[in-house]
Amino acid sequence: MKEFGLFIDGEWQAAKGGKTAPTINPATEEPWATVAVADREDVRKAVAAAKKAHDTGVWRNKSPQERGEILQRVAMAIFERQDEVAAAEVQDGGGTMRKAMSMDVPGAAQTFMHFGQFICGDEYKAMIYEEYDETVPIPSKNLVVREPIGVCAGITPWNFPLIMASWKIAPALAAGNCVVLKPASVTPVSSLMLAEICTKAGVPAGVVNVISGPGGTAGEELATHPDIGKGAFTGSTEVGRRIMQLGAGTLKKVTLELGGKSPNIILDDANLDTAALGALFGTFMHQGQICESGTRVLVHEKVHDQFVEKMLAGIKRIQIGDTMDMTTGMGPLVSSSQREAVEKYVGLGQEQGAKLVAGGKRPSSMGKGYYYEPTVFDEVDNKMRIAQEEIFGPVVSVIRYKDDDEAIRIANDSVYGLGGAVWSSNKDRAVAMAKRIETGTVWVNDYHMINLRFPFGGYKQSGVGRELGKWGLAEYHELKHIHVGEDTPPEGKFYLQLLLN
Repeated sequence: MKEFGLFIDGEWQAAKGGKTAPTINPATEEPWATVAVADREDVRKAVAAAKKAHDTGVWRNKSPQERGEILQRVAMAIFERQDEVAAAEVQDGGGTMRKAMSMDVPGAAQTFMHFGQFICGDEYKAMIYEEYDETVPIPSKNLVVREPIGVCAGITPWNFPLIMASWKIAPALAAGNCVVLKPASVTPVSSLMLAEICTKAGVPAGVVNVISGPGGTAGEELATHPDIGKGAFTGSTEVGRRIMQLGAGTLKKVTLELGGKSPNIILDDANLDTAALGALFGTFMHQGQICESGTRVLVHEKVHDQFVEKMLAGIKRIQIGDTMDMTTGMGPLVSSSQREAVEKYVGLGQEQGAKLVAGGKRPSSMGKGYYYEPTVFDEVDNKMRIAQEEIFGPVVSVIRYKDDDEAIRIANDSVYGLGGAVWSSNKDRAVAMAKRIETGTVWVNDYHMINLRFPFGGYKQSGVGRELGKWGLAEYHELKHIHVGEDTPPEGKFYLQLLLN
């Protein structure tokens, strides 16, 4: 069994209290590794290492070009260890090897490459340094500069451990900050491996620290620590509220990427063959454990019956099985408790009158593992709990509507606003619909196509701030205005007369 410590100040370390915990493979229900469990003292040690690295300037004093080149080396180092990292990601979180090799590992590497290349370019130079000549209220030159915040904390979820770690670490480093990252307790391994990869690729010791431990102690220590200048969290809305409350004590800058109940709108002129498969992908990719999944499929009444038939036919093409097998398209849920939560919602859907037309049970073919069949509810009312609450599992609600206005009303009838999609053969009509949906990302004739160059985040209770692109990078900077006045005799400073006779 593999063993992993905490990664602090450029090296592996045991937890201060010596505590370790197994990490369970969701496909086998067996432990495959042990990981050190940090307490508050370990967190303080990691923060101290990051603060020391920031104060000495070992990272922030490097030019953007130097930092960018190192980040690009990190990207290449991830690819060099892709088999090892992918295997850890699969065994830790229950995703499929197909997903790990085509999405998780490349996605993490591409994140470092993107930010590494961006900060080497002219657009970043223009972003971090602006100069203005002014005559009002007095002649002056004005500089607007972006600077590192200092020590940034990242708290990441269990659904995409490696990619989410990259989304937190790469932009923070690109901006010149140091990082302490706490991955979810049940999926810590790939994030710990990433810290070692960063250090071996040339990131100085203390700049990237990763500690595993429970949110109630390690996470709350990060959220309240006075030396943390910014906190970035991805996870549930409930925990996001708590982190915002804790961060308020020291007025930290906080960005939150939280839950979703995203609408996937099928217009009456959509290509139904493509849209039906797109709806399956939008919900059942990674067992539905994606925050912006299109778990509410809104279908025009003219095409409803035909569309549902095509969805049900498409489900037969989803192969549930061994996560290490490249032919497997759908693996288990992350834990027994997560599967139990899904089962509770399936029961609620039936109790409230929704029509179960597919799935709704554990697959008989899988003797072990936290597997659950792709589940489709039809005839769902948007007021039902399965349509309003985030299930975070392979359950989709099909909701019928009569016209575009009703589709928009249903789509926006949610406390969430993270993702969404519109499927139509008329792109102008689809874009017009997209503009009316209260959500941070809307795809037209696609789903889950997140682009590193463009902002990602939520409206309403789906979050605060944005990740990715220059907009996400800006979140990791402090903004400073420097006023440079003329060196004149006192009479040249008219404002002095406001005080002096």
